[in-house]
Amino acid sequence: MSLTQQPRLHPAPVDPHSPLSRLSRLLDRDSVLALHTPDDSGALAVTGTVAGQPVVAYATDPTVKGGALGAAGCRHIVGAIAEAVARRVPVVGLWQSGGARLADGVASLDGVGRIFAAMTAASGQVPQLSVVLGPAAGAAAYGPALTDIIVTTAEARMFVTGPEVIRRVTGEDIEMEALGGPQVHDRKSGVAHVYAGTEAEAYVRTRALITLLGDPGMFDLETVPRHGDLREVLPANSRSAYNVKDLLGAVLDPARFEELQPRWAPNVVIGFGRLAGHTVGVVANNPLRKGGCLDALGAEKAARFVRLCDALGVPLLVLVDVPGYLPGVEQEWAGVIRRGAKLLHAFAEARVPRVSLITRKAYGGAFIAMNSRALGATAVLAWPDAEVAVMGADAAVGVLHRRRLSAAPADEREALRAELVERHRATTGGVQRAVALGVVDEVIDPALTRMSLARALATAPARRGGHTNIPL
Repeated sequence: MSLTQQPRLHPAPVDPHSPLSRLSRLLDRDSVLALHTPDDSGALAVTGTVAGQPVVAYATDPTVKGGALGAAGCRHIVGAIAEAVARRVPVVGLWQSGGARLADGVASLDGVGRIFAAMTAASGQVPQLSVVLGPAAGAAAYGPALTDIIVTTAEARMFVTGPEVIRRVTGEDIEMEALGGPQVHDRKSGVAHVYAGTEAEAYVRTRALITLLGDPGMFDLETVPRHGDLREVLPANSRSAYNVKDLLGAVLDPARFEELQPRWAPNVVIGFGRLAGHTVGVVANNPLRKGGCLDALGAEKAARFVRLCDALGVPLLVLVDVPGYLPGVEQEWAGVIRRGAKLLHAFAEARVPRVSLITRKAYGGAFIAMNSRALGATAVLAWPDAEVAVMGADAAVGVLHRRRLSAAPADEREALRAELVERHRATTGGVQRAVALGVVDEVIDPALTRMSLARALATAPARRGGHTNIPL
């Protein structure tokens, strides 16, 4: 159907679960235009706007055969994705579906396979968002999983095989919510990115994400406050934990920070905000959780987000306060080597402007992984008291001077340790040493943090990676 032939759709006051009703609540009022003649195929595809930003959207139809997708419905979704790529606009899917339509047999299987292929081809070309509003099984679970961001509601249920099949095949007895409810994918699996609770809230959060990704804005340094010592946000004691989200609130523009996966691997914070008016992606260690250590899940979470931002051309702001990788048998068995390597690969591959700020410490391999100069960071900035080292000075002295400390008189040991720690920090872990070696570009006045970060990103050439966003 040509664009000039698109009929304008007006939702009838009927079933609120109908695709037209749902799409009309997501998109701007009276902006919905059909991409095909509405039918009973299991899906409706439209164009419209979000806060004036053009988008393409589609919705499965739970009022017909539980939203199961027939061959024609699959073609509608494939066409919607192709339309979004052609227009270079975001594409949003609203999902409540039992998967492939059994009555259509292999034709429906081929159809959902073509949806997967279309999503993969569009990956990295345009932002793809999914909103799961009810049960989404089999193909309707894999569809959202291939997109960039998944928003869920309290009614969302995502699983490959449902409770009945599991009960019959394995003998395990589990209810639908415990198997694939929002809390499962919000906290345990990491499948979902945003938990919105109600359907109305899901549309609000999705619209905010579309605005950030579809309308990234321009850097305007005139809007950045010139002063304000951001160290005041942190505890006076450098050993005390703090929530890095408080620091992000002081660094970013005063608008909502759209955090992704807040309850999965919470020792790493990721999400979208604006800095000097331009959309940025944020990766930050959170000392409030596991002391800010990187671990297997945190590294994987950050890696996928870095690749998302690089694929879509979103500049990256990286806040570093990391004591290293979390040690332990469980971490090694969880694949911290493999998953940690994903983060190294993601940053080393990234082409978007990406600036790091070291606030307190950056130790060991985690220093390298958090967008170091060695991995091609656009710039690495640091506050005056920051430390960059293989490990903390206390731990290093305990290893390097173990015999000397053991031989010292008991009443002199602590004084000797303090002296050795200060000496070690000055010679190997001080930020000035890092500047001399070129691993830190500049030590900045904390009062000028926002301007320094904004300027570093604004003056870097705008680039993006030439890859897809594989679900790591």
